[in-house]
Amino acid sequence: MKIKFIVTFFLFSICLFNSAHAQLDVNFNIGLQPAWGPVGYDRVENYYLPDIETYYNLSSHQYTYLVNGHWVSAYSLPQNCRNYDLFKSHKVVMNVKKPYLNHAVNRIRYASFRNKHDQAAIRSSRDRRYFENKSHPKHNEWENNGHDNRNKNDGNKGHRNEEQRESKENGNHDR
Repeated sequence: MKIKFIVTFFLFSICLFNSAHAQLDVNFNIGLQPAWGPVGYDRVENYYLPDIETYYNLSSHQYTYLVNGHWVSAYSLPQNCRNYDLFKSHKVVMNVKKPYLNHAVNRIRYASFRNKHDQAAIRSSRDRRYFENKSHPKHNEWENNGHDNRNKNDGNKGHRNEEQRESKENGNHDR
């Protein structure tokens, strides 16, 4: 009975550890998403743009599209798409590596999103979590609320300095 309890406890501990580890691996990249990206996604690896059958990778900042039957990646859209309005187009979030390798399926699956202009862009969002995005018009408001730590020496998120300043102004020097 004692051995059974120890084995059960050990297995439970492993499951608990794996669950906690999995929760730590969640990646949020709201601040890295382009201003033209759609709101509502905490994590994005790629966007598919059905109108022009092009993919955009967030980590490389490159567009991937077909040229003469070969996939090409570049930092800008192809010449024939330079006037394409990324802010108004529909973007499909694809959290897989190299989604263009499954393009034949993606093209059919997301064909209904062509010529749809139904998504709000991050740049237009009033949700404060998108202010982190450097291209958002209210990014300065986010920085001024203590979220930008480039000039802070203590490694805090900026709130402690404000608390210390307020404390000194009120005559409390022991904080």
